[in-house]
Formats: sequence, C-alpha cells, structure tokens
Amino acid sequence: MQIGSGSPKILLHGHADVVPGDEDLFEPHEQDGELYGRGAYDMKGALAAMMYAIEDLHVMGCEATVELLIVPDEEREYGGPKGAEILVENGHTGDFLITGEPTDFHIGLQAKGVLDLRVTLRGKSAHGSRPWLGKNAVLLAYEHYKRVLELPFAKERSDIFPYPSINMARIIGGDVINRVPDRATYDLDIRYLPEQDPREITRQIRSIELPAEVEVLFSHEPTYVSYQNPFVKVLREVAARHFHGDPVGVGRHGASDIVYFQRAGVPGVEFGPVGGGHHGPEEFVVSSSLETYRQMLVQFVQILAANSEDGGRDR
Repeated sequence: MQIGSGSPKILLHGHADVVPGDEDLFEPHEQDGELYGRGAYDMKGALAAMMYAIEDLHVMGCEATVELLIVPDEEREYGGPKGAEILVENGHTGDFLITGEPTDFHIGLQAKGVLDLRVTLRGKSAHGSRPWLGKNAVLLAYEHYKRVLELPFAKERSDIFPYPSINMARIIGGDVINRVPDRATYDLDIRYLPEQDPREITRQIRSIELPAEVEVLFSHEPTYVSYQNPFVKVLREVAARHFHGDPVGVGRHGASDIVYFQRAGVPGVEFGPVGGGHHGPEEFVVSSSLETYRQMLVQFVQILAANSEDGGRDR
C-alpha cells in the first residue's frame, strides 16, 4: 500500500505473524488499559496503528511518499528467502524505514547480529543400569554449553550493549530410557555485538576441547544507523513530545527485517508502542500508546514533507 508521490519516501514495515502459543493466548482481552494476546505487542498493535496512520495521511493529502510493507514471515526460522528480502528485490525501497517492533517509544539505532549454530556431541553408549561404563552425550552437550559461556567473545561489551545474547534453544539426545545416549545435538542462538565477527565466534566455539561438530545454520549481520541521520533527528523530535527522557540510542537485543533493507542502502530503525512480555504468556500492549504511536507516525511524515528540501540520506 502506497500513498503520495513526493519526497522523501518513507517505508513503514510490520509483520503479521507471531510465535507459537497456547490456544487461549489467541483470545485477546483488555484489562486496566492493557490489551493482552499473542502478538499484541510484537507487533500487531503497531501494525494496526500504522494502517490508521496511512489512512490519516491519505485524508490529509500527504505530499511525501509513504509505503506500508506487511510481511507474513518475520518470525520464521529458515527455509528460503523471507518476505522482506522479496520486497527489496522487487524495488520496495526508500529513504528511511521504520519497523514497528516493540520499543516502548525508544528509537532502536542498533540491533545485534544473529548467529545460529547446531552443535553435535559424541559420547559412548552403555546399559542404563551401568552409566559409568558409558559417556553421556546429553551431559557432554550441557558441559559444552557451559564452556561456550566462558569463551572470550561471551564476555565482550560495546558502548550500547553490555554483552552478546547466548541461548541454548533446543537439545535432542537419547532414544530409549535404558541406554546411555551416545549422541546429543543442541541449537545455540547467539545474538552478537556489532563489533564482533561471527567467524571468530564460530572459531572459538569449535576450539572447545570436547568431541563436538559445529554447523552454522543461519547468520546475518547487525543493523545500525547514525545518531546524526536526519530522519532519526526528526523522529527523535517527535518521540520526545511523548517520551520522558531521551528516546534515542537504544540497542535492540533481538533481530528484525531491517537487515534486508540495510543491505539495499536503506537506513532504518525499530520504533514501536509501549507494552511488555512479547513471546511470553503475558504479552500486552498499552492501548493508549497505540493512538499515540499513530499520531507520532503522522507527525513524523508531516515534518519531513514540510522540510523535504532538506531531506536526504546519511548511511
């Protein structure tokens, strides 16, 4: 969906998919001004506000170009190109991107990179009644994970992030209950700092002296935009009207589709409404923040349109 035809061109991006959850989480309910339900905060609330903002700008006769991009697969793991990649390949680019990921009105200038690894440990099988005769691969996997946490990369920090994120996401091992498992596999989800090199991280993990095979499942680079980017300055001005404190300069631990637009030369930020508990059982968005968010997006575009002669990129 696109409105306007002038300069600059702003992309509003959102995803309609959510992570899995219990059936009752898909029954929304509102309590004390908070809207609960799977995806309310991440990020259907922001997406709904973006739709209303687009309608507002259309009615007002917006002179700037604004395009709303909605994808169905931001939360998906692997398996071919993602929706955002296809959009970029088909020319859906612009001067600046806002993705409505949950940020509580902070402006997310940086996001960690993603490195997902699969680690397979080899042990030794034995009868379950005599575990001392074998080497339990599940226990080896846990020992391996503990050693990962002690590697040099795990203790590094940056000016925005206090540490990389390291999550033992899945573990599979053993087949029958009366046998010591001789093989175990676990998946490691690492969100690394912008200054770190995923190849060096993988090298360090492979250097652990345990019988392990390390396979790279997925990797993509961090995202970042300058504090001095003119679009960031305008968004900061708008956000400051509704935010107590400085809304800019936040680092995002998670990842988003910004990376695909960044590769095409489009700077972008994560910027979304107020809430909490995303990916958890008590996910909610503050209902009043959705209307505020809607107004902020409209004001942001209006200011840019009014000052279009001063617009530009700072990548």
